[in-house]
Amino acid sequence: MSIHEYIEKLCIDTKKASPSMARQSEVEKNAILCDIADAIEANEERIIKANDLDLEAADKNGVPKTMLDRLKLTPERIKGIADAVREVAALPDPIGKGEVYTNRDGLIIKKVRAPLGVVAIIFEARPNVTYDAAALCIKSGNAVILRGGKEAINSNRCAVEIMQSVLTGHGVDKNAVSLVDDVTRQGTTELMQMRGYVDVIIPRGGKGLIQSVVQNSKIPCIETGAGNCHLYVESDADIDMAVSVAFNAKCSRPSVCNAIETLLVHKDIAEKFLPALEDAMAEKGVELRACPESAVYLKSFTPASEEDFDTEYNDFILAVKTVSDIDEAIEHINRYGTGHSEAIITSSLTLSQKFQTEVDAAAVYVNASTRFTDGGVFGLGAEIGISTQKLHARGPMGLFEMTTTKYLINGNGQTR
Repeated sequence: MSIHEYIEKLCIDTKKASPSMARQSEVEKNAILCDIADAIEANEERIIKANDLDLEAADKNGVPKTMLDRLKLTPERIKGIADAVREVAALPDPIGKGEVYTNRDGLIIKKVRAPLGVVAIIFEARPNVTYDAAALCIKSGNAVILRGGKEAINSNRCAVEIMQSVLTGHGVDKNAVSLVDDVTRQGTTELMQMRGYVDVIIPRGGKGLIQSVVQNSKIPCIETGAGNCHLYVESDADIDMAVSVAFNAKCSRPSVCNAIETLLVHKDIAEKFLPALEDAMAEKGVELRACPESAVYLKSFTPASEEDFDTEYNDFILAVKTVSDIDEAIEHINRYGTGHSEAIITSSLTLSQKFQTEVDAAAVYVNASTRFTDGGVFGLGAEIGISTQKLHARGPMGLFEMTTTKYLINGNGQTR
């Protein structure tokens, strides 16, 4: 069987399984999810063994340590995955919810939420995404095709086998949760051409992956994920707060998309703030790549290039730039940002409102870390990804964003 034939058959099978998932009631979907959560915990040893194979291969292939952290599953993270699935089960089901009205012709019109159908998700080496994505699709009545990164293939196979076993036990076609077992570039290209079988495709990962899908897919695409995020420190900022927020936003988990990659600082506070920032970042060995105006206040730095301000490092590297005012900061963010998460530290209500109004991003923070941009933190349960586009969905994509509109019309013989 060729790769094209394999991908086509996978998509056909998932399309056939879609009604099996869509017809499940809220009670039935919740039972499936709770059983999946239980199965995840019961198979902890099996999951870790599969993940160990991926970690060993990734280490041999020179995958950076920050990316290995994304890939690694521990007992604590496995419990967290199971709890996230239970949180999705506990959320209100959006399917069938909406509004009812009667038009002038006496037709009773219901505008309700309905499943998207078959959702394909292409993502990189984060095995938790496999479970999160499947859980949200199950709860929203969608069938899902998962195509994870090659670095996590063993973890993903294990995850899908566990979930398919639960689906079968509930009388649901197991192909409602499918995995693309081919991790070649051709397999991904073939999947992106399966219009007619797949209703929407969602890339989740780095800038290269996202742009490849957006530019080459024949399937409608929801753009997500790339996170060139910024923190701007105003002249009136509380320095201790600014240092604390910057440290968390960069160092708590630098490999994730809501970590900051660039720090902008007002020229009037740079002399006091930057030395304090440098001392804090030294604890984690963060490399500061500084503009000339910032460099004069730092003991150790690498001169920043234009490319540094356009880079999502996913590492302990932070670009630093001094700006003359908030307008320059906003201009810089809107030029280099990816529309993900941006933050300001200020004591001014006027400036905070200006920043939140004029910065073009899905999540805009005042006096808080960008690390909070997350479906679970926002009360959405798990998330499919952080949408950085402006159509249909923006920000963390929860259950509502995995649905579409459907009109149900009842009459008694009306004609037009």
